[in-house]
Amino acid sequence: MTLARRIVAEGLGSALLLAVVVGSGIMAERLAGGNVALALLANAIATGAGLVALILMFGTISGAHFNPVVTLSEAWQKNMPANEVIPYILVQIGGAFAGVAAAHLMFGDPIFVASEHVRTGASQWWSEFVATFGLLAVIIGCSRSRPAVTPFSVAAYITSAYWFTSSTSFANPAVTLARSATNTFAGIRPVDAPGFIVAQVLGATCATLVFCWLYPAAPKDATVAGTVAPGDFAHKNVQ
Repeated sequence: MTLARRIVAEGLGSALLLAVVVGSGIMAERLAGGNVALALLANAIATGAGLVALILMFGTISGAHFNPVVTLSEAWQKNMPANEVIPYILVQIGGAFAGVAAAHLMFGDPIFVASEHVRTGASQWWSEFVATFGLLAVIIGCSRSRPAVTPFSVAAYITSAYWFTSSTSFANPAVTLARSATNTFAGIRPVDAPGFIVAQVLGATCATLVFCWLYPAAPKDATVAGTVAPGDFAHKNVQ
């Protein structure tokens, strides 16, 4: 697959992901009648469903990262060339902002508005660390053990993380930056974004270290699609 196709897939996927996140947040807020729990539930379900569809759609083209820390982790694992990291990250961020604009236009809002939604403090940062650690854990663990279920596992995790983290699980620097440009249910103040991003990078780093140790990379001839099965490494003396 050419780099151009992979870059376009990452941009489109990131844009559609933010259109889902922000658009469903706007719709949920308008229909929930002030019930924040109901709005969050609708937003979480829509995001999870959208993620499954987008990962299945673009996964075989670009890997369906849609997330700078996923791209950095993949490069660290040598699953992609290092010189493709910056193009991936730039198009993810650009696509994310395009998705916010698309969602706003669908609901008659200004294209970009700086968010006033306060999301800061130690508990929020820790939540983002945990959310991102868990996301990378799911991606690495499932892609190295049962790759066919990875899209569903990622979506299920993000849906649950909307509820078990106080930050509602951004877990993505591109998403965080783009959501600072929407003054809606899904937004985050621009001044609060750096704290989230630092926590996300730290969470992704720790998860990559831990789960690459827990799930050693499969030998090239281990199984179809590199899936790691019990006993695959026994005869190769992999520790």
